[in-house]
Amino acid sequence: MSTSNEVLLEVKDLKKYFPVKKGFISKKVNYVKAVDGVSFTLRKGETLGLVGESGCGKSTTGRTILRLIEPTDGIINFDGENIVSLNKKELRKKRKDMQIIFQDPYSSLNPRLTAGEIIGRAIDVNNLAKGKERERRINELLDIVGLGARFYNRYPNEFSGGQRQRIGIARALACNPKLIVCDEPISALDVSIQAQIINLLQDIQDEFQLTYLFIAHNLAVVKHISDNIAVMYLGKIVEMADKNELFENPHHPYTKALLSAILSPNPKDKKERIKLEGDVPSPMNIPKGCRFYNRCPNKSKICSEVEPELKDMGGGHLTACHNI
Repeated sequence: MSTSNEVLLEVKDLKKYFPVKKGFISKKVNYVKAVDGVSFTLRKGETLGLVGESGCGKSTTGRTILRLIEPTDGIINFDGENIVSLNKKELRKKRKDMQIIFQDPYSSLNPRLTAGEIIGRAIDVNNLAKGKERERRINELLDIVGLGARFYNRYPNEFSGGQRQRIGIARALACNPKLIVCDEPISALDVSIQAQIINLLQDIQDEFQLTYLFIAHNLAVVKHISDNIAVMYLGKIVEMADKNELFENPHHPYTKALLSAILSPNPKDKKERIKLEGDVPSPMNIPKGCRFYNRCPNKSKICSEVEPELKDMGGGHLTACHNI
C-alpha cells in the first residue's frame, strides 16, 4: 500500500493507432484505435490494476508507456520528465528505471542463454557491475526470487513455468527500477503457482519500494495486489477507483458485469450473473457516442449520440457514464 503522495507516472490522453494498409502500394485505409485517450496517475509505491476483456488495449497501454511501442499522441510524464520527447540515447538512460514482466515465461526468455546470462544481460547493457560483483549481483537476484545460485547455469528448458517467470522477475529487478509493468504475469501459469508469484511480487515491492502497473484479466487477483483499479473498454478507461470502493460500489454497467462474473469459493453464495449481449465493436469502426452502447442494459438516447467523459463521482471514484 502506497504511503507517498509523490506522483511517479502521469499519463495524459495517451493514444496508439495502428494503421491498416491495403493494396499493392500499402495505402492506409483505416486505423485500429487500440488506445484512444487513456489518462491516469500512479504514485510511488502504488499498484494500479488495469483490467478489461481481451483486446481492450491493456497490454498496448503498458507497452506504449514504456515506449516499447511508440505512442501516436499523448503525454507520458515519468519521474518528472515527458519520455515521449526523449530521443533514443536519452530514452536508453531512462529505460533502466522502467522495466516489464512479460505474460509468457516461455517465449520471453532466450533459450540459448542460461538463467545467469539472461539476468546478466540487463546488468551489462546498463553497465551496472562487472566481474565478481556482477556474478554476486546475479546470484543475489536469484535468491531474491526464490531460486538460488545453483540455478545460475541452467537453461530455460530446465525450468517449470513458474520458475521461468521468477527469472523474468529477476531480470526486471536487475536494473533497480522504479516502475515495473506487470503484463499479465500469471495468466500463463497453473493456478497453484499463481499465488506464489503474486506473493513474490508483493514481497519485492515492499522490500524495494517498487511501483506497479498490474495488467490482468482476473479481478480477484487484481483486488488482492492493487491499491486502485482502472477498467478499460475498447481503448478507454470507463471507471477507476480505490479497489474496495470499486468492488463494493461499482458504477459503470460494464464494471458491474465483470464483477458479477467472479466465482465465489462458497457454493451456497447465490450471485446474480449479468450477461452482456452483443459483440464488442471493432476498434477500426468505433461507434458514435458511448462505446458500450450496443451492450449496455441501461442505455438511453444520449448514449448513442454523446461520448461520456470520465468524471469524478465523489471521493476520487471516476466513471464515464451518462446514466448514474
